[in-house]
Order: sequence, then C-alpha cells, then structure tokens
Amino acid sequence: MSNPSFFWSSNIKFLRKRKKMSQMELAEKLDISRSKVNTHENGHVKNPPMADMVLFADFFRMSIDSLVKVDLSKLSELKIRDLEAGNDVYLKGGSIRILATTVDSDNRENVELVPIKAKAGYLAGYSDPGFISRLPVFHLPQLDPNRKYRMFPTEGDSMLPVPEGALVIGEFLQDWTHIKERTPCIVVTKEEGISFKLASNRIKESKSLLLESLNTLYEPYEVDVMEVLEVWKFHSYFTEDIPDPMSSLEQVGRDVREIKATLHALTNVKN
Repeated sequence: MSNPSFFWSSNIKFLRKRKKMSQMELAEKLDISRSKVNTHENGHVKNPPMADMVLFADFFRMSIDSLVKVDLSKLSELKIRDLEAGNDVYLKGGSIRILATTVDSDNRENVELVPIKAKAGYLAGYSDPGFISRLPVFHLPQLDPNRKYRMFPTEGDSMLPVPEGALVIGEFLQDWTHIKERTPCIVVTKEEGISFKLASNRIKESKSLLLESLNTLYEPYEVDVMEVLEVWKFHSYFTEDIPDPMSSLEQVGRDVREIKATLHALTNVKN
C-alpha cells in the first residue's frame, strides 16, 4: 500500500462522530491538542507517526490495519462492533500487526537481536522504528530471505529443556489464526513481556491463546489476544551450554512423580 493513510483520516473522523464527540473532547481523551486531531481528520498527515496510530487505535479499539485499509463508514454497526471485539478480518487475532523492521544495504531483512538489557524496553519500543534500528543485527544463510525473523534471549526455568540464556530465533506470525496446537512460539504480551511458550489457537472459541510452558511444573493458561503484541514462531536456538540429560522434560516429570509418590506415602504412614 503506497499511501499508509488511505482511509485513516475519514475513519478517525467517522469514529469520533460515532461516539458523538467533538474534536476537543477527543483531544482531551487522548491528551493531545485539538489541532492535532483536526490535522489527522483533514488528511494533512500523509504518513501518520506510529505513536499517533497506536494512540487512536487503542482508544477506538480498532486495529491499525482496519483504520488504514477499511472504509468503516461502509460497514454495518454490527460489523463495526465485531471489529471492536477483536474479530478483525485483516489482523485475525491482535490489535496491531504493523511491524517495525530493518534492512541491510541490499534491502534484505535483518535479523534483529533483542539483548537482555533491551527486553524491558521492547514492550514500549517494539513498534518504534527508532528503537528497532538500534538493535544488533545479523544474517544466517539457513533462514528464508522471504520471511521475517528476530532473536530473543531466554530467562528463567519455565522454558526448560531450552536452557536459560539461550538465544531463540522466531519467525514473525502475522495471522494468529494459523497457529496450531502447541506450536512453540515467542509470545510478547503487555503483562508478561517476552516469553517462550507452546501456543494453541483459541481465538474462535474465546478470542485467546492457550499458553503452556515447556517446563511441565508450570500450569497452562489463556491470554486474551488483545493483550498479545507479537507472536514469533520458533525456528531454532543457540546456546553455549552442553545439554544436561538430567534436565529433560522426561526427567523433570519423573522427578515430580517421584516426589508426589513420596509425599503420598508419607501421608498414608501418618494416617
């Protein structure tokens, strides 16, 4: 799409009027100036800044794709409410899918590395081209040049047998409805940040993803897709550690069963 503000201006104006708000009232809600709202509505912003797009998208509970690509004035009220509920025909699972990325001098997609020290800032900067451009980048010959990849560090023991400190490469998933049962993914959420989970698609049933840790000591849980920022499908990982066979999931599970059996036996003795 050559013009990223194709329906942007008319949609912002349409949604404001749908809420029966003046430009000043909307400006106060967004904590911006009335003149900025007016500038967006009149089409004077040909390339809306990402920060502004996120601000309006969050307030109107619409994906950026819908605000840019869909003429909302042509839709029924029922369909608009459906979009507000997260049933986005373009996004299919999330609130924002526009990806900030970098390319090399030959216009090839870089693989950006998110270092440990940058993980906290990633939640605020994942859609900021300036933040992404400051990340270390590299290329690997085994990665498909037509796909987008990013590398993330692991922390904690919920990802065992993938060791803590490993670097996990993930392929960017644009359509979350294609996630199959227990697909290994790096999932970026508003609350938990970056985590490596087995993801299962529950979008149709409950507009959520079921997330399971590789470490079976942790219980699976569901997260609303509106809380999910990005999903990267597992490709590979790198580690300096030699795998310890005693840290495999099978061994961990066996240890847990033995502990439970011992506790059960002790309880029966006391009784």
